[in-house]
Amino acid sequence: MQKVTSKRSLVYHGWITLSATLLGFVFGTSLGIGLALFIVYNSASDRSMMPWIIASQTVPILAIAPMIIVVLNAVGISGLIPKAIISAYLSFFPVVVGMVKGFRSPEAIQLDLLHTYNASPVQTFIKLRWPIALPYLFTSMKVGIAASLVGAIVGELPAGGGSGLGARLLAGSYYGQTVQIWSALFAAAALAGGLIIIVNVVERLTSRHMGVRPA
Repeated sequence: MQKVTSKRSLVYHGWITLSATLLGFVFGTSLGIGLALFIVYNSASDRSMMPWIIASQTVPILAIAPMIIVVLNAVGISGLIPKAIISAYLSFFPVVVGMVKGFRSPEAIQLDLLHTYNASPVQTFIKLRWPIALPYLFTSMKVGIAASLVGAIVGELPAGGGSGLGARLLAGSYYGQTVQIWSALFAAAALAGGLIIIVNVVERLTSRHMGVRPA
């Protein structure tokens, strides 16, 4: 039986993948919220940026992941960061789409009321747009965290004999080790389910803090 800290342990490889997933998820979520704000508050960017954002997701991640790894390794960046960037590439899209919808969800009468109170754009965002957009954010995060895990695993595939669940999958396929392949797949599925549950718990705690009654 392998120790948990052993480099042959599935827990060790799961932790490597989880680290890249969480870092990429933070990058992707932050980028998604930032782009959504820019699109909502700049009408020209909606027509100029959204088509490119949508088009970016049509590029197969399996095709660009090795390129990202090679380019970043050439400039001395290796390890967790390249995998996190690939993870962020997949996770930012649902956040952008969800938050654009969320930030635009306030009704005109609500915006007019705050305008009547002489509220500034910052106050309008804090008091109205952000609270209303939170359900959209958490829904997007549930999709984004799963996509982030997929990105982290795909980012580990070019590493071959490296660490992570993706590397275990690739090594298992090379040597025909069916048990290793299936154990890595089940570990990835369990990891994805656990991450979504955590986001769901945070959503419920946030809703309770804001005084939202459960349905």
